[in-house]
Amino acid sequence: MVYVLVVTTFDSKETGKFLIAVLSENKVTLERLSTPVNIQFNYSSELTNDNPTYYRDCQVPQCHYESLQIYVNTTGLYVLWSENNINAYGYIYKNDFNPLKPPENLLLSHGGECNDGQFKLIIDLEINTRYILVITTRDPKIIGNFSIFISGPNNVSLSPFSPKESSCVIGDQCNIYIKGIGLTLDDILRDELQPNTVLNNQSFSIKLSAGLTIIMFVAGLISTILCFITFQHKDSQQVGCGMYLLASSITSLLTISMFIIKFWFVVLTHINESTSLSILRGGCVAIEPILKNFLYLDGWLNACVAVERAVLIFKGVNFDKKKSKSIARRTVFILPLCILCTFIHELVFRRLFVYETGLDMINTNKTNEDTIKRYVSCITRYSSSVQDYNTAVLFFHLVGPFIINLFSALFIIFGGAYQRSIIRTNQSFQEHVQEQFREHKQLIISPIVLLVLSVPRLIISLLPGCVKTSENLWLYLGAYFISFTPPMLIFLIFVSPSELYMKAFKQSFNRMRRRTPP
Repeated sequence: MVYVLVVTTFDSKETGKFLIAVLSENKVTLERLSTPVNIQFNYSSELTNDNPTYYRDCQVPQCHYESLQIYVNTTGLYVLWSENNINAYGYIYKNDFNPLKPPENLLLSHGGECNDGQFKLIIDLEINTRYILVITTRDPKIIGNFSIFISGPNNVSLSPFSPKESSCVIGDQCNIYIKGIGLTLDDILRDELQPNTVLNNQSFSIKLSAGLTIIMFVAGLISTILCFITFQHKDSQQVGCGMYLLASSITSLLTISMFIIKFWFVVLTHINESTSLSILRGGCVAIEPILKNFLYLDGWLNACVAVERAVLIFKGVNFDKKKSKSIARRTVFILPLCILCTFIHELVFRRLFVYETGLDMINTNKTNEDTIKRYVSCITRYSSSVQDYNTAVLFFHLVGPFIINLFSALFIIFGGAYQRSIIRTNQSFQEHVQEQFREHKQLIISPIVLLVLSVPRLIISLLPGCVKTSENLWLYLGAYFISFTPPMLIFLIFVSPSELYMKAFKQSFNRMRRRTPP
């Protein structure tokens, strides 16, 4: 039987003579075993201020590090150790290394205990597998030279490794959130907004956006006033259409107003970093759902107008105006609640994500205000099933009103042509259809225009959160603003093409002029 006796010291690097005495009834032979250290690779480098930093072990901030990928030619036991003038920490990862999630994929680590502040990793490595060696320091912001030695049964290949940087990730200190599908106004403007800087000194994109929001609000206000002048006339409220359009004009103004509130809330809270968390949390939970509710309500009210017009063509002289007005009153009251129920999940999953950078322990001459920064984001954390439902809701509220508008318009055109063909037999059905199309072409053009203007909102809502908006800022910003133009066009789309509504508008306007003293 062969036994191996290992003799070492209590303290590191201690040398001296020693004596071994063996007492036994039988003969014992002691032989020195010589296990040569086969250094297959050595690598020297330097940690500088240009090296990236991360939170080592999710506890020590701002530790400079260098990461190297290793491939071995033979499966076996390998030893990796450092020799340098800094206290080094070594970490071995398998396949990948994420500095925002240091525990992920970690195989082995050593912080220099019992080795004079130098790490030593003894580990089995397999062929055809990528390993990541991360060299960092015990304390934050330490720089200096280092050397890495690797010993094992065969040669190894070693090359620099750069962790993937993703704009999907929000957070720090191992407290992160991975963004899902959809871009918000916060995502588009976040990189453009400069904290603690007045609006005049912000970027051109921010100042232009601020100007556009004011223009959109004024345009929406004018459209709403003109619609209100039209539909407050009794002749315009004889049937449900007038009530729907009156409600739609008010909803359009509320939509534009909420859009303005959202824009300035995002801008001002990013500029003023001292905004209380309660205000940020309230804005996060309330503003976006309210804005969506008004936006979707506007589209469905327009669809109700199209349906009522189709019913009017279908019933003709049997159309019940009183019943139409009664249904319209109930619909205007119930519809917002129904729309709210479709995205009630957003109120449940919407929350504030807060993270702070760590205290700078090195630059003690700085105040805590300079060394600790707070970052806040409004997020929605959905499971895959809820995300699928959310996507379906987006399609439903965009495509649903469009389909209703389009089919109602086609029904009006073909239904009207059919009724006329019965009375006026001297013309063919095709001629009646062409005549009806020329008369009601705005009923087909209007929903198509509204759909085209609303599609950018759907596209933005389905884009991956990893998109770097700074690379195509004007594209995303323009698409976002365009998607809010339909609420400003109610008067142009529904009132201007209608002889009845324009007549009511002119009568109401002239009546107001006569009441106004000279």
